[in-house]
Amino acid sequence: MSGTRQRHSLKACLGVRVESSTRMLAIVFVLAIAASPVMQAQTFQVLHTFAGGLDGGFPFDLTTDAAGNLYGPASCCGLDYGGVYELQRSGSDWLFNPLYLFDGNDGTYPQNGVAFGPDGLLYGTTTNGGTDGNGVVFSLRPAAGFCRGFFCPRTETVLYNFGYSPDAAGPTGDLTFDQAGNIYGVAGNGPEGGGAVYELMPSGNSWIERVLYGFPQTDGEQAHPYSGVIFDNAGNLYGTTVSGGAHNKGTVFQLVPGNGGWTENTLYNFQGGSDGDYPYGGLIFDRAGNIYGTTFGGGDGGGGTVFVMTPSNGGWTFTTIYSFVATSVCQGGADRGGPLASLVMDAAGSLYASTVCDGAYGLGSAFKLTRSGGTWAYSDLHDFCAEGRDSCSDGYFPSGRLALDAAGNIYGTSWSGGHHYLAEGVAWEITP
Repeated sequence: MSGTRQRHSLKACLGVRVESSTRMLAIVFVLAIAASPVMQAQTFQVLHTFAGGLDGGFPFDLTTDAAGNLYGPASCCGLDYGGVYELQRSGSDWLFNPLYLFDGNDGTYPQNGVAFGPDGLLYGTTTNGGTDGNGVVFSLRPAAGFCRGFFCPRTETVLYNFGYSPDAAGPTGDLTFDQAGNIYGVAGNGPEGGGAVYELMPSGNSWIERVLYGFPQTDGEQAHPYSGVIFDNAGNLYGTTVSGGAHNKGTVFQLVPGNGGWTENTLYNFQGGSDGDYPYGGLIFDRAGNIYGTTFGGGDGGGGTVFVMTPSNGGWTFTTIYSFVATSVCQGGADRGGPLASLVMDAAGSLYASTVCDGAYGLGSAFKLTRSGGTWAYSDLHDFCAEGRDSCSDGYFPSGRLALDAAGNIYGTSWSGGHHYLAEGVAWEITP
């Protein structure tokens, strides 16, 4: 199922979380331009504060292009149901460009990053909305014709509308592509009662979806993949489930293709001890074939972990690299608060991510892990909300995947906070 739409009209913001009912906010439309100068002497700076109007609110993952521009979803507001935006470099300034605003029929609440496909177009998902209300996969194409200044909307094509069982539903996580241009992703619901891994294959002017694997529901426990999947050099897929597994604390899994379909292998079952639990973030490979990931909770400090899995004698050896210390802000002091998104790795092999509500003030942090001999050295890059939550201009609860540019600058978002009175989140930069 596919369709093409382009939106130009502007409406008031619908401030909403996917888990909650909608709430109308009367917002005067202001085209928000973040024009904070790039100051090399300043380590941390806010690039844009989301106001809940045309720019949307509650941002998540970031993606960068070769020119250093940033792209991401705003999960709510905008034209009622969130949108996709660009932060464009213009000399020492950053210009905010709303690329597309959803209206419900074409998808609602984009919560995951957008990715550049082999054809150069932007691709992404929405968790809800579409024909059956179960989310869509979409692409964004630059609009034909003259573009006035920096306001350059794109044309959306809905590649697939998710339906009902035996289909997948509620897509989450980032998309990935194979060499043939097929798209792979994960969904929160599948035909076996848990989540699912799916593939989209182009067929003429439309796309065909098939579920590669549906995670089962066993004794009332459901395995849900939250982030996307990644390929190894042999064509196998790898990912995590937030829950499920032997201890219902989440898993690391592998999918192996064969003539009869795809076979699932559970590579690791999280136990909720020093290894951590609830791995919301996805996985990344290094050049040696080691797998790195994060957990939201557990670990020796109770605030989540960073881990590595090393190939060993046909299996995998699991090692906890770092444990975060839980704070009283998340879950009333329970063992939560670590990274929700996947790690990113620089050319030297150092790891970067943010924690949701660990850190010095309990409202999130950005960090770097550097390999030093046989250990990893932790560097605290920024602790969010030193001013206090009521006046948190740098934002709080950084939940999305970070982005790195060629100069080593680090970019991210905070889900809430900012100097605007609605506190709809910020996009920020840390310079080396």
